Amino acid sequence: MSAHLSVASLSCLDREAFIDAVGAVFEHSPWVMARAWEKRPFASKAAFFAALDEVLNEAERTLQLALINAHPELAGKAAVRGDLTADSAREQAGAGLNACSPAEFASIQRLNAAYHQKFGWPFIVAVKGLSRQDIIAAMESRLERSAADEFAEALAQILRIACFRLDDLILAD
Repeated sequence: MSAHLSVASLSCLDREAFIDAVGAVFEHSPWVMARAWEKRPFASKAAFFAALDEVLNEAERTLQLALINAHPELAGKAAVRGDLTADSAREQAGAGLNACSPAEFASIQRLNAAYHQKFGWPFIVAVKGLSRQDIIAAMESRLERSAADEFAEALAQILRIACFRLDDLILAD
């Protein structure tokens, strides 16, 4: 991903360059940015983020579910194998998930399995600013929710993750 683009310069990129510049902020799902490109020009960073929200909410459920399933479990098998994207690895490390105690790791593994069994997709939360304890508490409380609420929450968390990642790439207005 290119660093420090202005919204104006991002809006002027052709489709391929746009996707190359920002397409990786959605885990293995460049289709989101391909659709966002159609909504150019963006008047501001906030307008760009609003366009991304529209793209996610307008997408077919099958694409939304594929996007959700493209995300790795927190402290899951991909993390243990070292198969996370650079962004995911950095974010999980920033939340201390790479330094779990054995009890924390066991709790997260148990909650990941329970969540996946109940909903059929991985638990997703924007970990920036959260501690391991915050994440475990969120996993526990969100297990009590309905599938419809969690599907919407997963998409909202994916947008938060993308916006955090984009904040590092796009200059302030």
